[in-house]
Amino acid sequence: MNVPPDGDGRLHHIAIVVSDIAQAVDWYCTNLAPKVIYQDESWAMLRFANIDLALVLPGKHPPHLAVERSDAAAYGPLTLHRDGSESVYIQDPFANVIEVMQTR
Repeated sequence: MNVPPDGDGRLHHIAIVVSDIAQAVDWYCTNLAPKVIYQDESWAMLRFANIDLALVLPGKHPPHLAVERSDAAAYGPLTLHRDGSESVYIQDPFANVIEVMQTR
């Protein structure tokens, strides 16, 4: 997919894989003091001043970078997620996963 560079995009979050969501949330909150935006047994979203960090379980979500764009649907069909966001997952030429999220 070649979308012309236009400056329309914001790095929204980075997702990393952890083996225990509650333990990871506790560690990050104790050591780095983010705000917990969402947490359940399968994933959590932590907010720092400049970016969000998603904590995900192995096999549930891929580790990835998420970018918000107003033209996210140009990258493929959008999927509605339980938090109300819509996105599509793509890969760069090096097999890194990128989540392209629709700007709300």
